[in-house]
Amino acid sequence: MRTSALEVTVGRQGSAWHAGTASDWAEEDLRGLERHGLRRHLEALDSPQGPVVRLGGTELINFSSNDYLGLANNQRVKRAAAEALGLRGVGSGASRLLVGSSVAHHQLERRLAVFAHAEAGLLFNSGYAANVGILSALCGPEDAIFSDERNHASLIDGCRLSRARTVIYPHGDVRALERLLRSIAARRKLVCTEAVFSMDGDRAPLLQLAATCGEHRAALLVDEAHAFGVIGPTGAGLCEELDVISSVDVRVGTLGKAFGVFGAFALGSRSISELLLNRARSLVFSTAIPPALCAAAEAAIDRVQEDPQLRARLWLNVRRFAEGLDAMGMAAQPRSPIFPIIVGDPRRALQASRALRDRGLLVKAIRPPTVPSNTSRLRFSLSAAHTDSHLDQALRAVREVLAP
Repeated sequence: MRTSALEVTVGRQGSAWHAGTASDWAEEDLRGLERHGLRRHLEALDSPQGPVVRLGGTELINFSSNDYLGLANNQRVKRAAAEALGLRGVGSGASRLLVGSSVAHHQLERRLAVFAHAEAGLLFNSGYAANVGILSALCGPEDAIFSDERNHASLIDGCRLSRARTVIYPHGDVRALERLLRSIAARRKLVCTEAVFSMDGDRAPLLQLAATCGEHRAALLVDEAHAFGVIGPTGAGLCEELDVISSVDVRVGTLGKAFGVFGAFALGSRSISELLLNRARSLVFSTAIPPALCAAAEAAIDRVQEDPQLRARLWLNVRRFAEGLDAMGMAAQPRSPIFPIIVGDPRRALQASRALRDRGLLVKAIRPPTVPSNTSRLRFSLSAAHTDSHLDQALRAVREVLAP
């Protein structure tokens, strides 16, 4: 009897599978990650997302979620998803350009455009897919993309996949960016930045960036993932708060953070939206978001628009937490719901995370490559759903574990 190639490569040795050369590579790399304190493991919640979660049978106050407004387990949002499941089924069945584009998708896109004061909106399956797809659709080998050095991995990978020349400018340094825009020749120039930086919680200097891009005829892309629903008079982001929407070519937002659901979107002109629909590979070649999630996202937008007290409560929590950290000698500013406490070494960050868990807090350690070397940290992320007692317990634990 002949033995297949699969049987030669993948055979059972004792009670373990042997998967050949690639498995050996994986084991070697995993050992290296372990030595440096950089190996990661999944942990499964046995509760819904919320300010308090169960992990391994233990209740913990959750400071690691991006559920800024506490909508991930909101009854109205869940009810909208359940009703849409009965009406439209579970899966979309295909990509948007085949038969995966339902009335629910188009309705949500129009709703997002109105909510965020844009001409058109276009859904993507994730913030990562949006940034990768947008940058590689708008720019090519003859172009230059100018990217803030602390931009999210999705923007970094979008720059790479575009095959444009990628120019990294120092974090938030508009003067350095201006010098680079002036000195580098390219067919098209595009500047990309986060509005609120996901690991640092600080804000981009969007007023100055918009003015500089205007002077140098460069396009501007702003990733508002951590600002939509949180910042601005109506929750439409930092561009809304600073009144620079008309100066920004593309805004990117997510539905899985402040809106508590799933997916992402691009906002801009109708022509940009049409081009992305034709050229953004991460959209063209992906099965569409389930229509029930579109309905859930619309319900979340309703909540944000109808109840500005959600944002007000979040910002009360942000200010309270910042004041508490300040009182311990940890410089903290109420710029966003994100508060990084940098400890440097990844092993120390893991130890601090475990010590906080022993005190009833879930605060994940953030390590390279998510953040630069020697800047491993505990990233506290606040929600409107956190109570005063949650914050007080967190501040006591920080004092015991992390205060200088």
